[in-house]
Amino acid sequence: MSDARAAEAWATYATHLECSATGERHDKDVQHNLSRAGRPLLVRYDLPGAARSFTREALADRPRTMWRYRELLPVPRAADVVSLDEDMTPLVRLPRLAPKGGELLVKDEGRLPTGSFKARGLAISVSMAKHFGLRRLAIPTNGNAGSALAAYGGRAGMEVFVFCPEETPEVNVREAAFHGARLWRANGQIGDCSV
Repeated sequence: MSDARAAEAWATYATHLECSATGERHDKDVQHNLSRAGRPLLVRYDLPGAARSFTREALADRPRTMWRYRELLPVPRAADVVSLDEDMTPLVRLPRLAPKGGELLVKDEGRLPTGSFKARGLAISVSMAKHFGLRRLAIPTNGNAGSALAAYGGRAGMEVFVFCPEETPEVNVREAAFHGARLWRANGQIGDCSV
C-alpha cells in the first residue's frame, strides 16, 4: 500500500471472508465472487478486539449514518465509501400488534435512500467494488436490490446491469432505469436471472 493510500485508511476489525456453506477462509484484501462451493462469502470480524477498543465515546461525535460504525464494516478506506446519506432509521413501536404483555418493534428501513433495507448492503458492496477498482456491476434481483445497486453504482459512476424476472414490480424496474442501469427481464424466476 502506498503512503497516500495508507494515510486514507481507517481502522476496520474485518479479518477475513468465510464461505457460508463450508467455512473455508478467504483473504479479505483480494477480490472474490462466490466461494469455490458457489456460495456467498461472509465477512468475519475480530469482535473481541472491537469490544476492547471500540467505545460508545468513539461514536458520540460521529454523523448519524451507518458509516459511524465503520470499524465494523469491511470498507478499508474512507475514500472508497459510496454513500447516499444513509441516515439512522428508527424502531417503531406497534402496541396493537404486540403479544399480550410484550412489545413489538419494527425497524423502519423505508426511510433509507432507496426505500428498503437493501440500501445498506449495496452501499457497502459498491464501496468495496470501488475499493477493488471495478467499473461494471451486475445483479439478479426481484426488485429492491437492483434499484439499490443502480442508485449506488450510479453515484459511483459505475455501469450497472440488472437482471430481473418479468413479474418484477414496475416501480423497481423504473427506479433502476432512472439511476442509469441497463435492464433485462427474464421469462422465469430470480434463479433464471443469475445463470
